Amino acid sequence: MRIASRMMVGLMLAFVVGSGPNAVLAQDSAAAKPAKPAVGSPVSPSEAYGKLLSLMEKEFVSAAEAMPDNKFDFAPSAGEFKGVRTFGGQVKHVAQDNYYFYRGNLSDADMKAKQDAMDKLTSKADIIQALKESFVQAHSVVDGITAENAFVTTEHGTRGGMAAFGLAHIMDHYGQMVVYLRMNGIVPPASRGN
Repeated sequence: MRIASRMMVGLMLAFVVGSGPNAVLAQDSAAAKPAKPAVGSPVSPSEAYGKLLSLMEKEFVSAAEAMPDNKFDFAPSAGEFKGVRTFGGQVKHVAQDNYYFYRGNLSDADMKAKQDAMDKLTSKADIIQALKESFVQAHSVVDGITAENAFVTTEHGTRGGMAAFGLAHIMDHYGQMVVYLRMNGIVPPASRGN
């Protein structure tokens, strides 16, 4: 009888624990995820580019934030690294070029002002803030890409082509930043697992 009542208490405890707040959170997390589109479903250009941009933004910004302040001026010196950008220089370069690839309606004067302002940045906090602002600009442009305008030639190329080139550019410099992080004994956040 005692064994049966202990088993019953154990089962009830498992049920209560399994249906407690953590189970609710797990259910909420599963419910919060949008359904995966069926194979063959059309996806808008803004959604396709937007997902990729969000993914790269998360990885790039987290990598930039992972480097300590006192290492933001790190550049490799051993081997064939003469004249390469510092870690902070890599981050600034991507922030600046995000305005090039995702220009939108910015005038030449606006572009020059942004470039000049970013050239003067030296602190990690200021550089990361500029990077985050550049991604806001990138998302605003990507959100406006439609099936009708994605591959219409503009003064600076097609919206789809510039978005794709911008993504490739971010990935290129992300790879370089990963090397810099690892040379300083830092595992990039995207490689740390859960």
